This record gives sequence, structure tokens and C-alpha cells, in this order.
Amino acid sequence: MTFLGLILRSIAEQCVSKDGADLRKRPPLSLMVRSAAKRRVSNHEADLVLRDAILWIAPQDEVGVKSKALNEWMTFRVRTLAAIALSLAVTTPASAQPQDGKGTEFRAYVQKLWPQAEKRGVTRRTFDLAFAGVEPDPSVLALTQRQAEYGRPVGVYISGTLSPGRLSGGAQQMVKWADTLAAIERQFGVDPAIIVAIWGLETSYGAGPGNKDIIRSLATLAASGYREEFCRDELLYALMILQEGHISRDKITGSWAGAMGQPQFIPSSFVRWAVDFSGDGKRDIWTNVPDVLGSIANYFRKNGWQPGMPWGFEVSPPRSFDFRKSRGSFAEWAALGFHRADGGKFPESGSAYLLFPSGARGPGFLVTDNFVAIKRYNISDAYALAIAHLADRLRGGRPLVAAWPADDIQLGRDERIRLQRALASRGYPVNNFIGQIDFDQRDAIRAEQAKAGLRSDGHPDAALLQWLAKPAR
Repeated sequence: MTFLGLILRSIAEQCVSKDGADLRKRPPLSLMVRSAAKRRVSNHEADLVLRDAILWIAPQDEVGVKSKALNEWMTFRVRTLAAIALSLAVTTPASAQPQDGKGTEFRAYVQKLWPQAEKRGVTRRTFDLAFAGVEPDPSVLALTQRQAEYGRPVGVYISGTLSPGRLSGGAQQMVKWADTLAAIERQFGVDPAIIVAIWGLETSYGAGPGNKDIIRSLATLAASGYREEFCRDELLYALMILQEGHISRDKITGSWAGAMGQPQFIPSSFVRWAVDFSGDGKRDIWTNVPDVLGSIANYFRKNGWQPGMPWGFEVSPPRSFDFRKSRGSFAEWAALGFHRADGGKFPESGSAYLLFPSGARGPGFLVTDNFVAIKRYNISDAYALAIAHLADRLRGGRPLVAAWPADDIQLGRDERIRLQRALASRGYPVNNFIGQIDFDQRDAIRAEQAKAGLRSDGHPDAALLQWLAKPAR
């Protein structure tokens, strides 16, 4: 049980005895909330809290079946208490909301940044201007629990991203900025449709870049201890951007997590890859569309994009196939009986990885190194596939042929981390323990699926997680 789950269990103990008796004899809700608020909670443990609380408190009859009526009542009550406890736990960490109520600890943290900012060329005037009147933003920490690509069925996620409005809007932008995109392609070699797809998925072609104060958001996250080193470093980069005069203090806005402008660059990405494509002397990713599109292209070119290479294709696997095979040249895949789902031909050269985002029951894809380049913009396979498919549609391509499984249940972040740790304990190389499953890990999954007698499609699911929970053989 998570730490936050223990807190909710303590609250639940005040609501009802373990056998479900005497439901009305409980202290006022306000007392329970105040009691919970006194306890320190780690906000990254919030994902399992509701499940923990319900599993602990739900009563069982003599044969182990939960009492339906009482369980429904308790589920409603625990949901209510969970929402309150999570709000208290996530939005009021000690460093972001100090006990004196005056922001003393927050301001002390900010002032400690000055020597580091000075070393990066930030003047005292810029530093003081950046933090003038800035107080911690309690809303940003609650948003740290959200990750759109984790846990959702891939088909649902992709369908949501390829809305009619985004498709028609992208087509209009392709026409409107055709000359600029052609010039960008000549300079950087990046497919214009990929650039516009990124623009569309990140901010709906500039319509929704976010209105959070980047300085305030990053300072709040860093001072609260949420990914402190990363957020502090990005905050210092943001100060450098202000120092260089690319944007005024009141306009350095974006998402709660520090992603800025129309392409949603974090500050370090801006410093490394933003370009002044319009030639006005500033790198403006907030209001200058040529700079926005050129910066996206430069990002891709500097992160592995290979001109002229497709991202990949939806494929139709042969009926008889050893799913343990995951890598090969296009010639090898064709020889094995693979075909493009749209009826086209494979490239004469190049290689690809066989990816099943929802398992072999759903669509399969042969993806190239340019798919990996898309993942360097956002590591999620679902995100990269949404970008790739949106780009295809903007070029006039057809919808995917194979249907997504109706019962597609993707592992959540915590489950993916458990899976990664289990793979590492069996000797497989795992390069992160934050739930990001790369192709090497999918190959390890294929190997374990084969041992378990499961179809070796490389897709992490509950059956594999159950197998990995057993002692290694």
C-alpha cells in the first residue's frame, strides 16, 4: 500500500469499522481532513491511492465476495475523501506553501538561485525583474499527476488527436504556409507534414499554447521538490532567454510544466534548437509562425531525422509468423509475407522495427529511425504514432485499416515501472525506471512472453506482469 493509501486508510478507519458496522458513528469530515492534512504526503504516490483505499476498506462476506451495496456506498465515500486528501497532498507541499503563509521558504529558494543565474550571464536586473511579485502557484503541482498518453487505450488517444477540426485545420495551415514550409524543408530536410502535425498536436496550430507564467511555474515546481534538479535547470534557461531579449517578461508563457510557445519547447530546447527563421533578429516561438515552424524542423534535424526516410507504415502480418522477430530490413519483411496495409510498396532500402502498440490483436506497424526521431520530441509511442498518422492524413493518406481492440487496457505508469524493475531483475538492460518502454525493452518483453507461453508481440500487458511477478525460471 502506498503512503498516501495509508493516510486514506486512517481516514477510512474513522468512517467505518472493518466489518462495516455502525456507519453513522464517525467524526465530522472537517476533523478527518484536518487530521490528514497534518501528514506529509509524497505526491508521486497518488496513482494507486483510490485502489488501495477501496481494496482495504471493502468488506467481504464469508466466501470472500464483497458486499455490493455497502461497497458501492463506501466507494462513493472513499472517492470523496480521496479527492480531498489528494488535493491537500498535492497542492500544499511544505516548500510551496510554508507555514507562515507569507511565501518565506519559496522566496528563500529563489534567492539561492542568484549565483547560478549570474554564472549563466543573467544580470541582477533581469533576475529581479523575472521574480518581481512572483508567488508559488498551487495549481501546478496537482497537474503533475496527469499524463495523457499513459493508461489510455491507444486507439482512443489517436482518435482524439485526429479530430475533424485538427485535420481540417492542418490542411488549411499546409496551404497557408506552403512557401515557408518549402523553404524550411530545403534548409532542414524535414517533412512539412510532420512539422505541421507537431504544431497541431502541441497547441492546435498556435491556438492553445498555454497561459501559465513559465517563471512562476518552474519556480513553484523546483521549490516544492518536484523533479527539483530538472526544473531548476529549466528555470535558469528561462532566465537566459529573458536576458537575451527574445521575449518580454510578461509574455514568457506556456504550460504548467514549463513548455513554451506554439511548439511547446522547454527552455533548454529553446536555447539549443529555436531558430530565427523570419530573420527579424529574435527567436520568437510565441507569435512568429516562421520561427515556430523552423524551430520544430531544426529540433528534428538535430535529433536524428533523416531526409527522405518515411516514419513507417501500417502493415498486415502474415498468418503464420514468429512474433519474436522484431527487426529487419524492408526486403526481409517483404520476404516474410508482410504487406503495407494501404497497398503501397516498401522502400527498396532501409530497415524497420515491428511495433504492436495494443498487441497483435490491433494494428501493427513497421517503424523506422524517423519514428524514433519523433519520440525524441515526446517519448510516448502513442504520441509518436499520432503525429505520424496525422502527418499521413495531412498528405492525403487514408485512415488506419485495422481496428483497435475494444478492450485495449494499457498498463498505467506504476505498472510499467514494476514491469521494468522485473525485467531488470532478470538481467535485461533497462535504461530508465519511469515507465518509458523502448524497443530494447519490448524485445525483452518478447523473450519473457515466449517463456510464459504468451504471444510474443512485445506488448506489455497484465498477463505479462502477472508472469513477471513469479520467481524467474
